[in-house]
Amino acid sequence: MTSIITRGTPPADPPAGQTWRSMMDVAIRESFKARRNGEVPIGAALFSADGQLLATGSNTPLTASDPTGHAEINCIRAACEKAENYRLPRGSILVVTLEPCIMCLGAIIHSRVDGIVFGAPDPKAGAVVSNMEGTELPFANHKFWVLGGVSEQECRDILQSFFLQKRK
Repeated sequence: MTSIITRGTPPADPPAGQTWRSMMDVAIRESFKARRNGEVPIGAALFSADGQLLATGSNTPLTASDPTGHAEINCIRAACEKAENYRLPRGSILVVTLEPCIMCLGAIIHSRVDGIVFGAPDPKAGAVVSNMEGTELPFANHKFWVLGGVSEQECRDILQSFFLQKRK
């Protein structure tokens, strides 16, 4: 069952020329790249407030021997390198196929992502809505909005089929 989850105040509409689905499709393509490399298929895409694609990222912890090689971190790093700044432009939207974990939540806060769009919630490690209210941390000096459940079933199916294959 797909359900839309919101925290903060997501915009009523995505940036001009985009749909939430079209933005998620970019992240889904990145998840396929991770899967081809034997990684858990999670993908991310970062968009500017006006809908321009700033960067993409896929999971790489195994291939890079790097526990921080999550799709969100790789995507944020790429965008920050392009911008030559550790802070992202105002209005940046991170789109990811799975709800971010606590490590990624820290990167989201420090890089100043303004909004997160995710596909499937993560009941095991999700730190945005599932296991903690990442938008409501009283000590965080940056707040962001969340829209979850975009293409939820497709994102969930990609992950479940990967793990079914792994178990065979």
